[in-house]
Amino acid sequence: MKNVTVVLGAFYGDEGKGKVIDYLSSDNKYAVRYSGGNNAGHSVEVNGAKFAFHLLPSGILYDNVKAILGNGVVIDPKVLIEEIDSLKEKGYKVNNLYISEKAHVILPYHPILDETLEEMRAGNKLGTTKRGIGPAYCDKYERSGIRMEDFISSRFKELLKENIKNKNVILRAYKKPKLKFSEVYKEYKAYAKILKPYVCDTITMLHKAIKKGEKILCEGAQASLLDIDFGSYPYVTSSNPTIGGAITGTGIGARYIGEVYGVIKAYSSRVGAGPFVTELTDATGDRIRELGHEYGVTTKRPRRCGWLDLVSLNYVCMINGLTGLCVNHLDTIGKFDKIKVCVAYKYKGKKTTDFTTNVDFLANCTPVYEEFEGNFGDISKCRSFEELPVNAKKYINRIEELTNTPVKFIGVGAAREEMIVR
Repeated sequence: MKNVTVVLGAFYGDEGKGKVIDYLSSDNKYAVRYSGGNNAGHSVEVNGAKFAFHLLPSGILYDNVKAILGNGVVIDPKVLIEEIDSLKEKGYKVNNLYISEKAHVILPYHPILDETLEEMRAGNKLGTTKRGIGPAYCDKYERSGIRMEDFISSRFKELLKENIKNKNVILRAYKKPKLKFSEVYKEYKAYAKILKPYVCDTITMLHKAIKKGEKILCEGAQASLLDIDFGSYPYVTSSNPTIGGAITGTGIGARYIGEVYGVIKAYSSRVGAGPFVTELTDATGDRIRELGHEYGVTTKRPRRCGWLDLVSLNYVCMINGLTGLCVNHLDTIGKFDKIKVCVAYKYKGKKTTDFTTNVDFLANCTPVYEEFEGNFGDISKCRSFEELPVNAKKYINRIEELTNTPVKFIGVGAAREEMIVR
């Protein structure tokens, strides 16, 4: 019955999860997004066309896959409709989308509050995308949130009226313009009408699929080191991108989960503020950024780049129980003459391989590196591990050795087919 596979980010996001998810989707009947909102971004390249998804599961591109937005996702209706319309313009019917009735809705006051709170942090900004994700989750846990089942029902009018009344008190205190209920209601009532056909009980749907033995793929947004509990708090996202979020964000029990794949790049990157032990602020970091096209899918912000950090990766393997790794951008890192990998930290003069997301600890750590030979050449045509050059094999083998986790997928280029599956 372990017919559920989970794919999640193993660092700070932007690891190329979309490519792995897209590949696996063809062999699964369901693709389920389980956390986050439109602060995420998956990019997939198909037949030369590039697709950027912020809410839609990557599996939406397959007609035979039922793409689900799970209850753990917070949904901006306007953004979701824009993505649906964009796909329709490209010839996709989008009749394979299902939205959990328990997913929460992002409303106009959420982005305003998100931006306002970030402004007030002055010199301690978190680097939020200001899309309203955090405030929407706050409402969820404060129990004033509006779920999709409310959004498409007659209850929406009164719930929205009450929320706008209360939020306007807060906005006034922050010296922000008040929202007009009539305007918001008119706009979002129209969105609700469009999305209503997609809303259903996805939990029951998924459990019926499990009983039938149908394969389900759960995809995370953001990544493990941005987890609200296990990441470098407070420089984290507002949800659980880790394995626990896959369970609570879909309603699928742990007993049904088989493979848990963690996606990394052959180097490290991070968007926004927060500790980053292997960050390179020199020409090498700049070169990684340009070779890897390291700019956010959602924000377009340049990503901070550095060498691969196996200390933090071991932590991620541990908390998620990873059964396999996907290493993307092997072609990118292979363009360097010499490649470094962080195998330990030095903290207060002592060497350690233990990892904690405590920001004071990370701020006082320096990386201990092992060096590898690069110059892999053009590996984009390689479709088996045996075809890789010796230096590339040594690099992958060392990752497996130090994490005690097999590398199941290797990205050797940007295109959908440029991947080795072991």
